[in-house]
Amino acid sequence: MHSNTVTPARRGRPPKIARDNADTQALLIRTGLETLTEFGFTATGLDTILKKAGVPKGSFYHYFSSKEAYGIALVQAYDEYFIAKLKRYLVHADAPPLERIVNFTQSAINGMQKYQFKRGCLVGNLNQELNHLSDEFKARLTQSYLHWQQLLQQCLELAKQQGTLANDVDCELMSEYFWIGWEGAVMRAKLMRSSKPLTLYTEMFLRALLS
Repeated sequence: MHSNTVTPARRGRPPKIARDNADTQALLIRTGLETLTEFGFTATGLDTILKKAGVPKGSFYHYFSSKEAYGIALVQAYDEYFIAKLKRYLVHADAPPLERIVNFTQSAINGMQKYQFKRGCLVGNLNQELNHLSDEFKARLTQSYLHWQQLLQQCLELAKQQGTLANDVDCELMSEYFWIGWEGAVMRAKLMRSSKPLTLYTEMFLRALLS
């Protein structure tokens, strides 16, 4: 006589299929980030990413309803990563506020050098393809910039409180100015395969702050 008793899963461990699903989704996100920080979104076929990840197309549509939904998920993942990085340098740091900015830009330079200037900023890359992106996609990119500007603004306001910056410095405006110029510097660094545009931009931004 066969027993109908079902052996329960061990406490504290999710079913294997759920763990596999989470791993596959994380793999798709990671592969997409690696690919799209180097190549364009519209120019990169979905098949290229799936082949690189070793994931069949049927599995992809289990997690994402479309390529655009996938792209927005990639922006979300990149934004979370980048905000954590910005907080590490601009917020949770013992260095003086303006030195924090220099430390952040130097870390970005080191990151680009690591990949021979082939990879840049995902959000900045997507900015080059706005004509092919939906309004929802554009809104998500704008949201990322606003997040980054707020963190830099807080850092600049701290510098003003500490007397490093003059009281008439518009911290909100200067934080927006920084990201407008920084994205251009990243693009130029990729073009030239050199850190010079990033170093030059950082120096000129600090001069503008202190002038």
